[in-house]
Amino acid sequence: MHDENCINLAKYRIDTARETLNVAKECLENKHYKDSINRSYYASFYAARAILALERIDFKRHKDVIAYFNKNYVATGIFEKDIGRKLARLQQKREQSDYDDFFIASKEDAETQCENAQSIIEAVKKYLKEKYEVDANVNIKMQVFWKIRMYKKRHSYFPFFSFHLS
Repeated sequence: MHDENCINLAKYRIDTARETLNVAKECLENKHYKDSINRSYYASFYAARAILALERIDFKRHKDVIAYFNKNYVATGIFEKDIGRKLARLQQKREQSDYDDFFIASKEDAETQCENAQSIIEAVKKYLKEKYEVDANVNIKMQVFWKIRMYKKRHSYFPFFSFHLS
């Protein structure tokens, strides 16, 4: 059984993923291809973290989030291997786009990454709905934000989460 805090955090993260994907699409429309690739990756990353919230697990490093997601959700068949490949490709393209001085992002690259992010988010939403009856189509971001903020005011930490620093 997952408590309300974990479910609310998962909803918050999937809302963040959807919003970030919308920004990626806006960047694509405005020909900001590198920014679109960046936002597409982060949209997918937030979606993966939505799943981890239900397990009360989080990591400080991106590679650890992705490795855990792939090991526990893709390799076990919960998500198709294609989702793992798309997530890895998004991460690779985002790193190239952000850190390679002479990387030139094409419209095709940005479109492909937006599509990959969209399919990852849809797969996560479907999983949340089927497994946990979480309606990921309801935008509750502000409700959840205030619940978490009030909780943080009463507590100096989130005791329902275990953070891994590996």
